[in-house]
Amino acid sequence: MPLTIDEQGVASGARFIASPNFDARPIGAALTLLVLHNISLPPGIFGGQAVIELFTNTLDHRAHPYFDGLRGLRVSTHFLIRRDGELIQLVACTRRAWHAGSSQWRGRPRCNDFSVGVELEGSDVLSYEPPQYLQLARLTRALRARYPLPEIAGHSDISPGRKSDPGPSFDWARYRADLAAPH
Repeated sequence: MPLTIDEQGVASGARFIASPNFDARPIGAALTLLVLHNISLPPGIFGGQAVIELFTNTLDHRAHPYFDGLRGLRVSTHFLIRRDGELIQLVACTRRAWHAGSSQWRGRPRCNDFSVGVELEGSDVLSYEPPQYLQLARLTRALRARYPLPEIAGHSDISPGRKSDPGPSFDWARYRADLAAPH
């Protein structure tokens, strides 16, 4: 069954876990950019609940020394793709998720205003899993069926020098091939 995005910006088949970290997009802001990120908490550790807890402001900062530096951070994303390909949605696409931070794309600042953010459970230095690429291509096709999204960039592209994700371990050629493959 193909993935679809409804009028409210919610993906069919995704597990929805609501993040409180979003607000309204500027009036008239068209979605034109898909931004790819990576995340793992603690860094390099996959499969736990810490990423979801970070995005829902429920992270126990005492659970790991790394978490102490995340106190007060209010961030979110529209989608998270786990290592096994599970798709989780945290913010409806019609809302502005807080994923890009200080950013610009082609001279246009505030990328959160006009982008959809996708976090891949991963890191700059470890290969992503085949199910993640397949789910990302599936999600990208669904998003493009609902919104223009003519451009795709990494967080490193919109925040150069500040961010490095999705990192050199992300196989852009594979992603493009998966995206172009018949589905």
